Amino acid sequence: MAGSSRPPHKYTNRLASEHSPYLLQHAHNPVDWYPWGEEAFEKARKKDVPIFLSIGYSTCHWCHVMEVESFESEEVAKRLNEWFVSIKVDREERPDVDKVYMTYVQALYGGGGWPLSVFLSPNLKPLMGGTYFPPDDKYGRPGFKTVLRRVKEAWETNREMLEKSGTLAIEQLSEALSSKVEARGLSDQMSQISLRLCAEQLSNSYDPKFGGFSSAPKFPRPVEIYLMLYQLKRLTEDGKETEANRHLKMVCHSLQCMARGGVHDHIGGGFHRYSVDECWHVPHFEKMLYDQGQLVNAYLDTFSITKDIFYSSVARDILDYLRREMIGAEGEIYSAEDADSAEHEGASRKKEGAFYVWTSKEVSLTICRLSIYIILVSWYSA
Repeated sequence: MAGSSRPPHKYTNRLASEHSPYLLQHAHNPVDWYPWGEEAFEKARKKDVPIFLSIGYSTCHWCHVMEVESFESEEVAKRLNEWFVSIKVDREERPDVDKVYMTYVQALYGGGGWPLSVFLSPNLKPLMGGTYFPPDDKYGRPGFKTVLRRVKEAWETNREMLEKSGTLAIEQLSEALSSKVEARGLSDQMSQISLRLCAEQLSNSYDPKFGGFSSAPKFPRPVEIYLMLYQLKRLTEDGKETEANRHLKMVCHSLQCMARGGVHDHIGGGFHRYSVDECWHVPHFEKMLYDQGQLVNAYLDTFSITKDIFYSSVARDILDYLRREMIGAEGEIYSAEDADSAEHEGASRKKEGAFYVWTSKEVSLTICRLSIYIILVSWYSA
């Protein structure tokens, strides 16, 4: 008996010929996607329309959300196909392209992320950009449909101003980048002063209750730990024991709160991308390779100072996870684990955290009712 075959896809675009897992995820969107290249650029020049550039990666949760909400929508696709030339880029395949336009968005809006959404002129100059857009207007902010319409109207009625603003942004970025290069020539004394001021500013944002150096959402940013440890070393060398101990306390409390919270996968190992709350309890479930590598160093460096095996055991947990889950059968190394997975076998849609969360039935089958009661009481009374 012949096995059942999948129904043919309603849409297939140029991304079906690509090799990137992320681009292949979008191969059957109604959006007429192009990969990054001269074919797309020439099409934009010929149609005399802006380019819509969407950059992401295969395990990005909000990339999945924007695909479902907008790129699978025939209404949105119709606007994109008529008004723009749409290009998809995998940031892991083209980090050079991602860096250029991420720098632009960060400089212009003070932050960035993925999916990265940038509108370009046919000669690849940025016109405006952002990250995730919901399909419709929400909370006083324009949705993706509104953004598309506004960019189209600006291109048709005020193109010169739009292109000029993009050119000006590029010039300002070039100046800023060149000044960064020149800054490498700063004296060691100036560098030390800068690092001290950065550490002081960071310590002012320290959360004494839950650890970390920001409010929610909280990312386990190892570079902040590194800075505090570096300053700790300098203070110790200068004989400033009181200040040094204060820095060490901030580092230890932050690492302990992170390791004991839900952002740390206590069963599967490793750390999730960030916590949606200030207590490190509820994670955004994606796991990034570069986070794990940096966190290993942060915990080991702290162990080397404190000799407390708590920190070395967390580092070992991360390394065990990396060996077990992030190395493929042929020795390839995975860059990330997706936050989204199917809730059950055969499910057509994925859900964030489906693999990690437990139903009450699963919990009941695993531990006795008394243990459940103790856990719930300790959790909610904390």
